[in-house]
Amino acid sequence: MRLHRHLAVSATTVAALVLGAAAASALPGPLAAGPVLTTGGAGGPAVAAGDVLAAPLAASTRATFYSTATSATGVTCAVSQLSAKVLANPAAPGTATESLTGLNFGSCTSNVTGVTSVRSLTVGNLPYGVAVDDGPGLPVTLTGGAAGPIQATAVLNTWFGTITCTYQLSGAFTGNADNAAHSLAFRNEHFAKSAGSALCPADGYFSATYGPVADTSQPGGPAVYVN
Repeated sequence: MRLHRHLAVSATTVAALVLGAAAASALPGPLAAGPVLTTGGAGGPAVAAGDVLAAPLAASTRATFYSTATSATGVTCAVSQLSAKVLANPAAPGTATESLTGLNFGSCTSNVTGVTSVRSLTVGNLPYGVAVDDGPGLPVTLTGGAAGPIQATAVLNTWFGTITCTYQLSGAFTGNADNAAHSLAFRNEHFAKSAGSALCPADGYFSATYGPVADTSQPGGPAVYVN
């Protein structure tokens, strides 16, 4: 009788262990961390490496290239567009990397005394490296590439003829992303004149806000979020 009771208890114990192990294996494991860049919303589908991101100037804004950080004298552009290719989009927290392949300007004017019109404002030495960090403030950093430092060139028509002013950024070009507006903002990024006429200002301070930033490789071009 004792032997039968012992066998019954042992069988019950084994069954409980087996059922417990099966139940534990059915429980979901820890959720994998989502990527730094997503589309459609925070925690949405991942932006794939190789996708192209693009953004115009934010509505009702201008790109400006002023002679000092506190003045409103220089070049103003009503049209600008940036584009970048995603290189890596790791799990958050982390830093996504991109290659800035295009930064164009149009409809530019100048209020500098002696300048009659702006023929062009262009950037050189593309592509630039881009790092998008999901840390506080969502910092975005641009760095020069193999072709050289970040560079901007303005060709201006003046009272004295056409002049060319070239400016370079010695360090990193920094800005911040904003998930509410899906935008990317730069404020008073300082360039120093590297070549050009004596009539060119010695410095240039660039400011612009781009948005919405969209993944143009996906149907409908969904907005991009930084997680």
